[in-house]
Amino acid sequence: MRIGFKSLVVATAAALMVAPLTTGSASADPTPVPQAQDIVGVGAQTTQALLSQFSADYNASLGSDTTSPRMYSWDATGPSPIQTKAGANAIYRPYGPSAGITALVATGVTTTDFARSDRASAATDPHGLDFVALAKDAVTWSSPANGNAPAQLTPGQLFGIYTCNITNWQQISQSLRNAPIKPYLPRICSGTGTFFWNAIGHPALGGCVTIGPEENEGTDPALQDPNVVFPYSVGRYLGQTAGGHSTTTDAPGSLSLRNVVVGGPTLTPVTNNQIDINFANSQFGHLVYNVFRDAEWSGTDAHAQALQNVFGPTGWICNDTVAAVDLASYGFLSTPACGVASLT
Repeated sequence: MRIGFKSLVVATAAALMVAPLTTGSASADPTPVPQAQDIVGVGAQTTQALLSQFSADYNASLGSDTTSPRMYSWDATGPSPIQTKAGANAIYRPYGPSAGITALVATGVTTTDFARSDRASAATDPHGLDFVALAKDAVTWSSPANGNAPAQLTPGQLFGIYTCNITNWQQISQSLRNAPIKPYLPRICSGTGTFFWNAIGHPALGGCVTIGPEENEGTDPALQDPNVVFPYSVGRYLGQTAGGHSTTTDAPGSLSLRNVVVGGPTLTPVTNNQIDINFANSQFGHLVYNVFRDAEWSGTDAHAQALQNVFGPTGWICNDTVAAVDLASYGFLSTPACGVASLT
């Protein structure tokens, strides 16, 4: 049976709001629980470590200021349900951008203030949301470092692998090992998986595709097979490796990032421990966002000003030197669009 990955994501996002998620990487949730006036986010796994670091450094920058709201971010995985703020009703922990956006829409300022998103707005998103640009990322494919995969593939070859029309490495080249290719996609509602699926032409997935490992982690035993193909955020990979921001599970394991041949040239995802600019400007590069309810983002009250002070074009994230160091350390590229909102 062939099925589109996007249809699985859409069908599952709402379900994740009513089903507990108790597995995944180690949690870096706020401790103690944030206060009612604080700025709190949920959502995508790809940028959760970056937002946790931003939270620590932004809050530290406030110093002796005891009146300004602090900023906090809840991980995509961990024990569920969660009480996001003091006095808030508990909610099931949102996993991924779509579930985070669903939680944002379903709650108010007493529970959530923003959703992390590693995808752009979609036609299926509710109206009245602001997708505020944060940084530039890219997604490529990965495979075990000493495995059977070649150094590069074309988007067409990746399309064929995920439709299961290409099932053996010798269909790519007779010089490769005669071995079955094992394509994987991350668990449902993964922003990384959805973006990658779109970047290679949104193939109808064949029966050889396995969906399930945690996104942007290579420590799952299934991913140690030498024939694995698995999408990976380049920014998250660099944060884990060059930046040193990894744990026993939140790490690439044996996976290494691979090149993509686009229209002739071979594009390399990493140059000098940064996302390669040509790769970032290809179909495999994209912005990551934080999403807000427009009534609050565009408001004139103290809460709206607090949001702008952190996330806006003149806010801390887009302008502070510590934030810039954090962004680079966690593997992402800065963008001139930082803080610019797109309204759904």
